[in-house]
Amino acid sequence: MEAPLPGTLSFELALVLLAAAIVAVPLFRRFGLVAVLAYLATGVLLGPDGLGVVRDPERILGASEIGVVMLLFVIGLELSPARLALMRRPVFGAGSAQVFASALLLGGALYAYGLHWKGALVAGLGLALSSTAVGLQLLAERKQLGSDHGRLAFAILLFQDLIAIPLLALIPLLGGAKNETLTWSMVGHALGALVLVYFGGRLMMHRTLKMAARAQAPEVFTATALLAVLGSAWIMQQAGLSPGLGAFIAGVLLADSEYRHELESQIEPFKGLLLGLFFIAVGMGIDLDRIAAEPGLIAGGVGLLLVVKFAVLYGVGRAAKIAPAHALMLGGTLWLGGEFAFVVFQEALRARLVSAANHDRLVAIVGVSMALMPLLLLALERRVRRHEAQHRPVAPEHYDALPDPALEKPQVLVAGVGRFGQIVARLLAAQRIPYVALESSPEQVEDVRRNGGRIFYGDPTRPDLLRAAGAEHVKVFVVCTDDPDSNLRAVRLIRRLYPQARILARARNRQHAWRLMDLGTEPFRELLGSSLELGERVLLELGVPAEVAADHVRRFRAHDEALLREQYLVYDDDAAVVQSSRHARADLLKLFEADTGESGSGGSSTAGVAGDSTPPR
Repeated sequence: MEAPLPGTLSFELALVLLAAAIVAVPLFRRFGLVAVLAYLATGVLLGPDGLGVVRDPERILGASEIGVVMLLFVIGLELSPARLALMRRPVFGAGSAQVFASALLLGGALYAYGLHWKGALVAGLGLALSSTAVGLQLLAERKQLGSDHGRLAFAILLFQDLIAIPLLALIPLLGGAKNETLTWSMVGHALGALVLVYFGGRLMMHRTLKMAARAQAPEVFTATALLAVLGSAWIMQQAGLSPGLGAFIAGVLLADSEYRHELESQIEPFKGLLLGLFFIAVGMGIDLDRIAAEPGLIAGGVGLLLVVKFAVLYGVGRAAKIAPAHALMLGGTLWLGGEFAFVVFQEALRARLVSAANHDRLVAIVGVSMALMPLLLLALERRVRRHEAQHRPVAPEHYDALPDPALEKPQVLVAGVGRFGQIVARLLAAQRIPYVALESSPEQVEDVRRNGGRIFYGDPTRPDLLRAAGAEHVKVFVVCTDDPDSNLRAVRLIRRLYPQARILARARNRQHAWRLMDLGTEPFRELLGSSLELGERVLLELGVPAEVAADHVRRFRAHDEALLREQYLVYDDDAAVVQSSRHARADLLKLFEADTGESGSGGSSTAGVAGDSTPPR
C-alpha cells in the first residue's frame, strides 16, 4: 500500500465508524447479538483479510486506544468506595473465587498447550473476565437484577472490573521481567506515578471542575473532563504502566463528586465512538486464514471456555447458598468471554507475552463465545423453567423482594434544587425515598452537598445527563428550575424521552402553569401555598376564629384552582381570560358574602388575586 495522502487516515476512521454504526450494529442487534461483535465483524470485513479497505490496522489501533482509557474512567466513576463497602463480601468473596479459579484452570490448559507461564497467566485471567455490558443488559431485560443470581452476578462483574485494572498494570511489568529489564527504578517510577495521580487528582481535579462549571461554557467543561482523563493516563504511560490505570484512578476520585453524572455524560460519546473503533481495529488484525485452517482448535477453545467458567460459576453460586436453578442461571449469564479480554490480549501481544498467532486464536475464542451467548442462554433458561415446573421448589417468596442497597435505583428525579426544589428533596430524604437531584448552579450544588443532600451538577435539559442520572428508573420527575424557559425545555424533553413518567413542575405564574398543562404536566404555582398561609395568619390576627380562617383559605384555594382550569381552555384569548377573571371575582365575593357580610372588603382583598395575570415575585 502506498504512503497515505494527508487526511487518508481521517477518512478511514470515518468510514469504519459509519459502516459499523449505521449498518453493522443495527443488523447484529436485530439478531440478538451484541454491538461488540458488529464492530469486530466490520473490522474483519474492512481489514487486510477482507475487502482490504484498510491494510495497516496498527495506525487505527493506536488512535483508538483512547477509547479503552475512557472506558476505564467511566468504570471508575461507577465504583465509589461507599458502593464497594456495601457489597464487599460478595464482591471480594464470590468475585475473587470465580476469577482466580477460572484463571487457574484456563491458564493451566493454555500452559499445557505450550504457552509460556506468563502468557498463560495473563490469557487465563483475560478469559476469566465476562462481559459487564452484556451480562447486566441481559439481567435488566429479564428483570432479574434483584434475583439471587442477579445480585451475585452484579457483585462478580464488579470484582472483574476491579481486577482488570491491576491486570493491565501487571502486563507491562511481566513483559519487562521476561526481557530481564525490570528494575527497582521502574518500580519506583510506577509507585511515584500512582501517588502523583492519586494525591494530585484529589487536590486539583475537584477545584478545576468547579472553575469550569462556574464558567457556564459546556466546551470548557468538556475540555476539563478530557484533560482529567487523558492527563492521568499520560502520567501512567510515562511511568511504563497502563494508561488505563490512571484513568480508572481519576474516575474513582470523582465517583462521589457532584460532577459525576456530568462527567459521564461528557465522556460517553467519545468513549462509545473510540471504543467501537478499537474493536474494529482488533477485528482488522484477526488472521482469518489461520482461523479457517484451525476450526477444530477454535471450537475446542470455545467449548473449554464455556465448560470451565460455567462449572466455576455454578460452584460459586452453590457456595453462596443460592438455589440450584439460580446457580445455573448465574453460570449461563457470565460464562461468555468479555470485551475487556480483547484489551488484555492486545496488551499481552504488545508486551510479547503471547504470539500473534495465539493472540488471534484467543480473540476468536472470545468472539465466538459472545456470538453464541444469546442462543445458549435462551436454551438454558427454557431448561431451567421446565425443571422448576416439574419440581416446584419451595423458596421464601419474600427473599427476592428484599431491596439491595447497592442496586437501589432513584424513584424520583428533582431537576433544580434552589429554594423551591430543595424542600422537595429534603422531604424525600426524610422518608428515605431514593432520589437524585440535578442542579446547573455549581454554587448551589456545593451548598446543598455541604448539608448532606444527594445532588449532582448538570443541566436537566440534556438527554445524555438524564440517562446518566438513571432517569429510566424514575417514577416521578419534579421539575423545579427557576427559569420558566429552562423549566419548559426540561419538561418537553422528559415527556419525549419518558412518556409514561409522571411529571410535577414548578410554575412561576398562571401563564407558565397553562403552558405546563399543555405538556400534560401538573403545575404547582411557587407562591400560592405560602401566600395562602400568610393570608390565613392575617385573618387570625384580625380575630377570625381559626376554624373559619382555615375554611376560608380552603374554599379560596378550591375556587382558584377551578378558575385556573377554566381559564386554561381559553388562555390564548386575552379578552376571554379578562372576562373570566371578572366573573370569578364576582363569584368569589358571593362565596364569602354570607359568612362575612362585608362584600366591599372581600372585593378589595380578592381583586387581582383571582385573575393573577401578572407574574408574582
